[in-house]
Amino acid sequence: MEKRLKVLLVFGVYVFLNHVNPVFAQEEQIKIAKLSQANHEGLAEIQAEFRKRNPGYDLHYVDRSMSLGSKELTQVVFLQEGGGTATIFDAQGGERSSKVSVGDIIMLQNGETMKADSLLSMLVFTIPEKPADHIPAFIRPDWDPNITDEPGGCATETNAYRRILLTWKKEVGEYVYHAINAHRVRIMDSFSHYHPVDIGFDEFYLVQMVLPGAKLITSEKVHLLSRPDKITLEQTKDLFKSYSLDVGDLVYLPRGVMHRGFGGLLAQVITVPGFIPGSEFGVDHLIRQINERFNLRNEDALPFNRQASAFQVIK
Repeated sequence: MEKRLKVLLVFGVYVFLNHVNPVFAQEEQIKIAKLSQANHEGLAEIQAEFRKRNPGYDLHYVDRSMSLGSKELTQVVFLQEGGGTATIFDAQGGERSSKVSVGDIIMLQNGETMKADSLLSMLVFTIPEKPADHIPAFIRPDWDPNITDEPGGCATETNAYRRILLTWKKEVGEYVYHAINAHRVRIMDSFSHYHPVDIGFDEFYLVQMVLPGAKLITSEKVHLLSRPDKITLEQTKDLFKSYSLDVGDLVYLPRGVMHRGFGGLLAQVITVPGFIPGSEFGVDHLIRQINERFNLRNEDALPFNRQASAFQVIK
């Protein structure tokens, strides 16, 4: 009963926000930066929106560089292109080195710098909260014995590749850090879900591999999806948007945006703050109800994950 009341309350808050704040309701929320392009199209828009929604945080992209300078805050560095050996230098003259490759995270503390022996391209988040001492400077999902496949979330198949690098709670992964979470995951057919505006988090997909035809489906109209008995047939025609994805895309999914990836992509899924338990709300059961209400079939049917459509999914 408590869970059901929570669901109803969250949906109510979402509808309220969309009715009392027309800008919130109409503004294009999802943003995609083409990091593989020389001009990094779309990155400035993501930076501005991310800073506004997450005070104290920042992000930038470093393209083909062999070094990173120091900052007063923690830098969480996602390696997107290149590989080799990286060395971290601290203010006391100490140094730590490791092999690095695409998919790894490098953690730089206040005052630390990094140098590599080859060119690297990196997505860098500046974080206002210092990580715990147990988190290593180099987090390598394909090499760290503490990081193993954990099917779930966007990858529920038994042969899923899902490596949790930074997590919210010890039961899920080894390295707990509430300020930012990340898991590297192969998405074949995720369930449709969103993270509520009031209790959720912003999410990024940093795309590192794609199969032909891989797509991301989104909706910024959860307030309509949440009332399958009230929605009109006309309103169903523009509920969703579909995006083809390329290697090097940085997809920004603010709180409240429904999303579903499918078709085969490998991405670093990054959340700010961390992946708060109980704030991932599935909507496939609602999409299925809309299809059944209007008898939408074949190419007219709204897309949904059938496995997740039998009941309300909350994770």
